[in-house]
Amino acid sequence: MASAKDLVFLPLGGVGEIGMNMALYGIGPEHDRSWLMVDCGVSFAGPELPGIDLVFPDIKFLEEEADRIVGMVITHAHEDHYGGIIHLWPYLKVPVYATAFTAGLLETKADSEPGAEKVPVTVVKQGDRIDIGPFNVEFVTMTHSIPEPCALAIRTEAGLVVHTGDWKIDMTPGVGKPIDLDRLAELGREGVMALICDSTNAIRDGVSPSEGDVAVELKKVIKNAPHRVAITTFASNVARIRAIAEAAEANDRDVVVVGRSMRRVIDIAGELGYLDGLKPFHDEEAYGYLPRDKTVLLCTGSQGEERAAMARIASGDHRNIALSQGDTVIFSSRTIPGNEKAVGAVQNNLSKSDVTIVTDRDALVHVSGHPRRGELEQLYKLLSPKVAVPVHGEPLHLAAHARFARSLGVREVIRGKNGDIMRLNAGSAAVIDEAPSGILVKDGLILDDPEVTGVKERRKLSYAGALVVSLVINKAGELLEDPEMALMGLPDTDDDGEPMEDVVSKAVIGAVTSIPKARRKDKDLIGEAARRAARAAVLEVWGKKTQCQVLVTRI
Repeated sequence: MASAKDLVFLPLGGVGEIGMNMALYGIGPEHDRSWLMVDCGVSFAGPELPGIDLVFPDIKFLEEEADRIVGMVITHAHEDHYGGIIHLWPYLKVPVYATAFTAGLLETKADSEPGAEKVPVTVVKQGDRIDIGPFNVEFVTMTHSIPEPCALAIRTEAGLVVHTGDWKIDMTPGVGKPIDLDRLAELGREGVMALICDSTNAIRDGVSPSEGDVAVELKKVIKNAPHRVAITTFASNVARIRAIAEAAEANDRDVVVVGRSMRRVIDIAGELGYLDGLKPFHDEEAYGYLPRDKTVLLCTGSQGEERAAMARIASGDHRNIALSQGDTVIFSSRTIPGNEKAVGAVQNNLSKSDVTIVTDRDALVHVSGHPRRGELEQLYKLLSPKVAVPVHGEPLHLAAHARFARSLGVREVIRGKNGDIMRLNAGSAAVIDEAPSGILVKDGLILDDPEVTGVKERRKLSYAGALVVSLVINKAGELLEDPEMALMGLPDTDDDGEPMEDVVSKAVIGAVTSIPKARRKDKDLIGEAARRAARAAVLEVWGKKTQCQVLVTRI
């Protein structure tokens, strides 16, 4: 039985997957809860969703509860935590709270999206503590691979919950403040009822190296490079951008920025003072006159994105930039699962030009922004939570995190999934209900359920093509001319060299003429007989079940 004093946690994305993070905290009577929304992320479609641009959590439940959502709090400005705001906020119109860096990136994102609504944001600082409805929310300083990441200390009448967001323990983050371990220890002494925590690296022992370590290594790699150096990294990692600029300056080189998203982040970071003291960055037009051994290119495209700078440079298609034998390319990033083929294609293209490629397998040119088990253990010891809920991870990561939390003495560990409503109250923590969940997709200008957008049919088309047959009959149901057809994605001929159109045409004519004359007046019957015959003919000679439609016109 639910109680009015129950504090519940409801993830709609980000549990059982990495990406698309969205969660709710609710308190109050079961049918009149106040909800605090945390993050509004996006994911990118894989081959299982052909033609889809972006993937979001389904917001059906949010729309039903919109008048009871007291606010949306954003932990940091990575796409999987804030990238859905400009697409989904117009359906909710709830107050949004975020730090200045996140708010700045959100504004530039909206400016680049035609027709996007302006989202009003209440700007907060790390360390601030504000009331949002019945929730008192403190923005605790954490460290991650982006400026101004926050954990949320959420206080309610039921108790204190800490929602970590993405984090790691880094005392030399390069940009911004180090993680506030003292404040986390104070929260632990206050008494933490539940910890909702990042699981990304829960299967890895030890601790993640610091951004400061990467900065040192980048200076060494650039020093040893004989000619041009091109570095690709995540545009949002301002600490890495600063480290690259400092490494270039230490080796008497200038930095050329290549890629619009990189330039946008640099502009916002510069306005907030994160790049103070650095030499000015050059635009790509400066590349032509800078000496070959005095240049560092800072490029977008660390994930092999086809239209990003690094892919175009590697394929020789960039209008201003070209690399040649002896130049060095540094991938200061990790390859996100699913992007291996695209990144490999870029690296293969670079190798054709005898470019030296450096990745994190060769030198410490990248570190994760997520905690390994050693850091998780430190956080658990600081906070001593009574209840633990692993989030932000695939099932393997969540299971490892749950086992690890129990090994550290946490008695109540909830293994939930997207859509589970979990009671966080110590002593009775459990999954108590379920809410509608799933995904929405951005398909061109349409935002809807994937099946409504035609993805299911599109997926079939990608496997076995399509066949459209047009028949013209008279009132007696007799064919007035040979079938016309369009074959899309089918072989031109069968194994004997007979055109596929002829194979299908014979099958269709045979099927129609075999129908008794008395029944040929049924237009639908003729269409279905022709469809079955055409599909069967293709299956017989090709072995695949193509999508088939028949259009029948009676004259």
